[in-house]
Amino acid sequence: MIASVAGPVAALGPDAAVVEVGGVGISVRCTPDTLSGLRVGEPARLATSLVVREDSLTLYGFPDEDARQTFELLQTAGGVGPRLAQAMLAVHRPDDLRRAVATGDEKALTAVPGIGKKGAQKLLLELRDRLGAPVGVAGGPAGGPAGAATPTTSWEEQLHAALTGLGWSAREADLGVREVEPEAAARLAEGARPELPVLLRAALRRLGARRSG
Repeated sequence: MIASVAGPVAALGPDAAVVEVGGVGISVRCTPDTLSGLRVGEPARLATSLVVREDSLTLYGFPDEDARQTFELLQTAGGVGPRLAQAMLAVHRPDDLRRAVATGDEKALTAVPGIGKKGAQKLLLELRDRLGAPVGVAGGPAGGPAGAATPTTSWEEQLHAALTGLGWSAREADLGVREVEPEAAARLAEGARPELPVLLRAALRRLGARRSG
């Protein structure tokens, strides 16, 4: 098992980073929040989980060991594969997921693309004794390492790519971008860059509310 990769970041995409290890570029799938903390040309270390399929080997990357373990524990529930587990970590930090399961918070789980009301109820039952109790403080960006990256594309493009990478259609992603434009404009008016993790969480909440409404 490849437990971690460390080296300079060679490239960044909407859903993956390429980390150069010993002269070899290794593609690692990451959440948008994790990617937002990486910079091309700068060193990075990611905890990783290798998913083996008959026709593929996919390496998933995380900012820390807690996120990696949570990713693997989520997949012990029926119907949760690596893509859905990663989507859950894109919307919620590990401790927020533990808190949602501990308190039976269906709404928190249905905010994840691909999880409906019945699916959330099933996950709450299956994960109750697997994730453990929350240990930290709720809030903050999901799975994001300290230090925001200097993005090479606009916040609109980054957010759109993050939403489509999580399974929303291009049309829904367009709507998600429009939904959070006021928050982004307020940040720009203050002379600050819009924060992708914050905008992503807001867009997911609003898209989820529209879908359920």
